[in-house]
Amino acid sequence: MPNITEQDKTFMREAIRLADESVKNGGGPFGAVIVKDGEIVAGCANSVTIDNDPTAHAEVNTIRQACRKLGTFDLSDCVIYTSCEPCPMCLGAIYWARIKRVYYGNTKKDAADIDFADDFIYRELELHKENRSVPLISLLRDEAIKTFKAWKQKEDRVEY
Repeated sequence: MPNITEQDKTFMREAIRLADESVKNGGGPFGAVIVKDGEIVAGCANSVTIDNDPTAHAEVNTIRQACRKLGTFDLSDCVIYTSCEPCPMCLGAIYWARIKRVYYGNTKKDAADIDFADDFIYRELELHKENRSVPLISLLRDEAIKTFKAWKQKEDRVEY
């Protein structure tokens, strides 16, 4: 476990400030910042209701902003500070962005206590596809696979 520094606390306080500001402005109670080399490169709040975008969680918004600013999809040299333990979607985005460390304030139980329950999604992911509340139905795989084969053969593809 890394040693928590005063700088870590400063970055977390900025994530919390963004969450507080979001609540005042009609957004969700979540904020996040991404830090590289001791400097904040991006910071956003949740804007799901403001943008009518269910993916506009603070972590996802911040990852998008950091990637645009840094000109890369690989944030492996970055750390994220988020006002709440990431939901499954945000955690997936954090892994895809290769962020090396996550600091969070509130826990997922704290979020559930104010009616932001991620447990349903975690339980759904453990179920076999056929038993989930949203059906996952394979369709035209024999046609879709051609695109994957073309990408695999592409010599100048950018791996991610």
